[in-house]
Amino acid sequence: MIKLYLDEDVHPNLSSALCARGYDVVSAHEIERRGFSDAAQLEFAAQAGRTLVSFNATDYIKLHNAYWEEKKVHAGIILSKQVPLKVLIRRFGLFLQQHTAEDLQGQLFWLQIPRDVSASKINGS
Repeated sequence: MIKLYLDEDVHPNLSSALCARGYDVVSAHEIERRGFSDAAQLEFAAQAGRTLVSFNATDYIKLHNAYWEEKKVHAGIILSKQVPLKVLIRRFGLFLQQHTAEDLQGQLFWLQIPRDVSASKINGS
């Protein structure tokens, strides 16, 4: 099962909405991890075996590439634009039905617009 960690820029209501649907999700808001650097957030998620979710594409793409170059592995990164909560819930529902934790290992994904039913993988290179 995929375990998610929402960084502090993701609204904490996404966590409770996904938990209510049976997903294993924690938010930086819930566990008092606000204010930590993006690198520290990714390290925490990696050590906890949780896929990190963020709207901060610029920084997390750089961190993903640094992990790739250093041959370090994280439990995955899912990036999205900031959109209404209902849209995020729909996107995540589709995404989580189509992927496994193994699919996400060391990978970076972008959640697509609602009419798409899958997320495209951004290859680390």
